[in-house]
Amino acid sequence: MKKPWTLAMALLLVTSFFSFQSASLFAQSTPFLVSPNWKQASLTHTVFRGSNHHYDIALFTAGENGISDDLLSTAGGREHGLVPWKYKIVATVFWVGEQAAEGNPVPNTESAWDPSWVAHFGGEDNPIARTNFMPASFTPRQNPFYVALPYNDVDDHHTKSEAAQVIPWFNDSFVRDGQSVCKGRWVAIRHGKRTCYAQWEDVGPFQIDHWQYVFGNERPRPNANCDAGIDISPAVRDYLGMSGMDVCDWKFVSAYEVPGGPWRLYGDNDTMTHLRRQTALEIPGK
Repeated sequence: MKKPWTLAMALLLVTSFFSFQSASLFAQSTPFLVSPNWKQASLTHTVFRGSNHHYDIALFTAGENGISDDLLSTAGGREHGLVPWKYKIVATVFWVGEQAAEGNPVPNTESAWDPSWVAHFGGEDNPIARTNFMPASFTPRQNPFYVALPYNDVDDHHTKSEAAQVIPWFNDSFVRDGQSVCKGRWVAIRHGKRTCYAQWEDVGPFQIDHWQYVFGNERPRPNANCDAGIDISPAVRDYLGMSGMDVCDWKFVSAYEVPGGPWRLYGDNDTMTHLRRQTALEIPGK
């Protein structure tokens, strides 16, 4: 008969072996585990091959197209949580249907990604006549909580070549050449003690190519509006209690991080709101 301590040691060895095997299998089957040395790992990005619209996956290395290793720490394949807050960014107010004026030479009757923005929204998002963060005269068809940021991933109906390298969610969201992966993305906006959530629906202010700020760690480029780096809708302004030109912090968040609030009540451009409406229509008695 074996001694009790011998049996206990054998049992411990067997348990340790199976624990090690399980951990190995888990690591092999879990794609979202990130190595501590991820900056040394190879990244892949979509390569655009010209007018034939053929896409390949190619290795991407730091320094390509002038993109530094520091910028890659917050852009190009990184997860949402690694894109930090942008602090003390001047915000200006804009709205769907805003007409051209001396300080706003380009009307907002269409967005960078939607030539029929007013029609799809349901009308002009009047910044004065409002009820519960919405225009008083109609119920918007899209989320009234929206922003513009100074980068467009589409140029002349084609996806820009650097987009795959600098947009953190590109590989998960890319569908086809010329279809924006930025439109509709969620951002958190903080002013004082309040935070609201909005969707990226247009490009501006002033710039259309400043990815080093939007996805990296540069500050907004100098401009006539106190170096503004984000445009906010009247609903965002009202919820946060901001003035026409004020300072806020903002960052990208995933749709799953967005809590309930007035930004979840309206708009078929919010996937979760759309699914909730569909579910309600399918349930008898709803």
